[in-house]
Amino acid sequence: MKHIKYLVLSILIVIGFASCNYLDVVPDEVATEDDAFATVQAAENFLYSCYSYIPNPRSGTGSIDWFTGDEIVTAFEHETFAHFPKGNYTALNPIISYWNTLFSGIKQCYMLINNIDKTPNLDQSLKDDYVAQAEFLIAYYHFLLVRNYGPVILIKEEPQLNTAPEDFLARSPYDGCIDWIATKFDESAARLPETRPSDRMGLATSVAAKSIKARMLLYAASPLFNGNSMYSDFKNPDGTNLMNLSYDVEKWVEAKNAAKAAIDAAEAVGHRLYQPSDANFSDLPEPSDHVQRGLRFTLVDKSSKEHIWIDARGEGFYSLQNKSRPFYENYSWNGISPTLAMLDRFYTKNGLPVDEDPEFNFDGRFSPAVFTEDDPNGEGQTQTMNLNREPRYYAWISFHGGYYESTGNYNRSSGQWAYAPENLRGIDNKKVLTRFTRNETAGIRNRANNYSPTGFLNKKGVHPASNSGVGHREYPWPVVRLGELYLNYAEACVETGDLDEARIYLNKIRERAGIPTVEESWGSIGVSLTRDKLREIVRQERMVEMYMEHQNFWDMRRWLLAEEYFTAVPEGNNIMADQFTQFAERTPLDGREVPGGNAPNITREFNSPRNYLMPIPYSEVQKNKNLVQNPGY
Repeated sequence: MKHIKYLVLSILIVIGFASCNYLDVVPDEVATEDDAFATVQAAENFLYSCYSYIPNPRSGTGSIDWFTGDEIVTAFEHETFAHFPKGNYTALNPIISYWNTLFSGIKQCYMLINNIDKTPNLDQSLKDDYVAQAEFLIAYYHFLLVRNYGPVILIKEEPQLNTAPEDFLARSPYDGCIDWIATKFDESAARLPETRPSDRMGLATSVAAKSIKARMLLYAASPLFNGNSMYSDFKNPDGTNLMNLSYDVEKWVEAKNAAKAAIDAAEAVGHRLYQPSDANFSDLPEPSDHVQRGLRFTLVDKSSKEHIWIDARGEGFYSLQNKSRPFYENYSWNGISPTLAMLDRFYTKNGLPVDEDPEFNFDGRFSPAVFTEDDPNGEGQTQTMNLNREPRYYAWISFHGGYYESTGNYNRSSGQWAYAPENLRGIDNKKVLTRFTRNETAGIRNRANNYSPTGFLNKKGVHPASNSGVGHREYPWPVVRLGELYLNYAEACVETGDLDEARIYLNKIRERAGIPTVEESWGSIGVSLTRDKLREIVRQERMVEMYMEHQNFWDMRRWLLAEEYFTAVPEGNNIMADQFTQFAERTPLDGREVPGGNAPNITREFNSPRNYLMPIPYSEVQKNKNLVQNPGY
């Protein structure tokens, strides 16, 4: 390649920095790539531009796994992301496709590796670090491709523009892809530093490389990719099978070993689970409950020792925080709404599933109830399902009669009812009382959007310092954190029969969550912790702990559960009702007539086996006759 004809995004890798800049890597659009390495500053800019191909995890127009599982529904079904839970994506119109973007990023990383020695006055240690980061990104971009598309084309050197069409590469078998990417992660981990200074935490480290490798091997061991007969006809034009159809327990052994290696590496340099004592913000006294406080700040505290690798780009105005908070005109849109399926995954206060705890009225969970006067989690009328739940439920879910740790200016004439003085609660009035019947504080009123479809709101990932009417509080997003590694390891331990070790790491998560151990919880009802039972438990624990962290979209696929859960009609309360007794009715969100009007009509579709993998853009398959499309597209 002789010319660079595009601009690239240079990410400012600074914790908490609220924006990205578009910078030229070279002086103009027709400059040679030598110019990109002409100075130390130019080389650094080029390195940062290599990171710019990472999909922004908090972008509703650029992230296919954001708001797209069965955890939540939104009032924003017209937006880009909503095509994915509806199944409205094809090879001709993939809506969001990473195929070209990630291969472009891989090419740019090879360009850095092949040209960095040209940079005068660049210290050799920096050159080595830049190359190691580029190698990490090559592995990471291949991992993202494999996660989306299954078997991919492996790019093992800088692509040449003059390659003849008949020499275009075919896809490599899935297991071969995993082995090659794992080796790339190992090679980069051997050369990367274990940690970065606080203003460079978005750059690759050896711990990040080991952690992402462990995540990839977990996926590779899972049912979607480990002995799945539905891919028996998935072959290259030359007849090469692209999937191994035989189950191999050794894949779980590899996943287990990789997860433990990542945990050991992370803990050796000081990573640990975030604790309530870490949330030392005197100006943010809510949530005041000790356990809930730690849970609420786990994601949003930019100094968290749990975060292993972060994305420091700003969240943007139309993302999680502003869309989750109770309505405030032009600032907070009241529309990220947990589904009944997700709410039922949270445990009771006894650490048991709601349908297994004999003390919990599962069949009557929609029925009206009243908080006791001394209950710290709510007041007045609510539903049975909102009583006697685990701390994560109260830290991350807003419900009728509960509280939302948020503030906002008040103007009744402009519709800011949630922040009226009579709704303020808590220490220094730092939280508001939420009610979801039609004309109350978080209700739909007469809005066509900016409402909660289920009568609940998300609180996870919303910084308690965010102020409706002013704006949200920026923080870096954890791409991988230690809690995930514990759950990755526990899952692999279950599948390899190491049940004692699985329980140890499950209990680390449960202890932080403020619930009893698995032995105490299931022992109280006389249930044996067999491997099958622990498999259920570790999956449910993961669905709760990793709620709203980009895992659900992939986990349901790799477990081969997506066709069951992603086709289900979402359910919630009757948000059209003025009367609480009518609101507190189990309501499918299929547009049906309900007291007060019609329920929201939210379409969900998942076609198996097609939607288990993303479509390769049709134009790419047409250009490369050696490239086969994914099944069903």
